Amino acid sequence: MATKVLDSWALIAFFEDEPVADTVEELIHRAALDRHRLLMSVINWGEIYYNTMRETSQSEAEARIKEIASLPIEIVGVGDDLKMTRQAAIFKASYRVAYADAFAAALAKERRAELVTGNTEFKPLEKEIKIKWLK
Repeated sequence: MATKVLDSWALIAFFEDEPVADTVEELIHRAALDRHRLLMSVINWGEIYYNTMRETSQSEAEARIKEIASLPIEIVGVGDDLKMTRQAAIFKASYRVAYADAFAAALAKERRAELVTGNTEFKPLEKEIKIKWLK
């Protein structure tokens, strides 16, 4: 079964009904049908929480994470072996990416998964990981 990693950009676009929301919705629907697995780094989950809280309120952020919990998306922790954190640090040091984005890329690399995003900051990472661009 194919595995895909959602970054925060993709899920925020879905929640805010951006033009790519239908594509993200289809990915979620296909995951519910066991056509592929959807993963998200806990760091990107936290990014959605703080962005929602900053833009609206903490209660809205709590509602948003409950909604995420209801979706067929596995939230992946960093782990005790620090392998993913090391890879994220390498991506951060080697490319101009935000630290949270480096975790999405590291998860995609670790799981040999396709990263789903519309964030052009990931463009330099195309030689490191497979990316499905949302447009």
